[in-house]
Amino acid sequence: MTVTRRQAREWAIQMLTAADINPPDDIPAFIALQWEQLGTLEQDFGGPAKAKGKIKSFTEERVVGVLGALSELDKVIASHLDNWDIYRLGTVERAVLRLGVWEIAHSDVPAPVVINEAIDLVNWFSSPKSRTLVNAVLDKFAKSRNGQND
Repeated sequence: MTVTRRQAREWAIQMLTAADINPPDDIPAFIALQWEQLGTLEQDFGGPAKAKGKIKSFTEERVVGVLGALSELDKVIASHLDNWDIYRLGTVERAVLRLGVWEIAHSDVPAPVVINEAIDLVNWFSSPKSRTLVNAVLDKFAKSRNGQND
């Protein structure tokens, strides 16, 4: 099985969700433990996907980036939420939004691709109802970076 950036983002969301529930003191140790646990799940469920090379780096870059910038990311997200507090969001929605905002701000992936991936991820890991929220927040953020008005 070819491992894609989509799979890497799924792994990143799983790690970021775990970190949101139990914030790590040592990020490299946390990531190593998460890879170990994900490897065990793959063995248990017969999944052939393994994180190696560029895909592993892609995942880790996102996890380290998001965890290193939580305060800034949360401020951005909160500023684009209408009458809603970031901590009222579900854990998965928060993780997907953090990853999306980080990718739009710090990666070379085009914003429409990031938004589409985020919508797919929240749909997969949470609820189809969350798609609208994720789309709205990330779209507003992307437009604000490009100097566009709503």
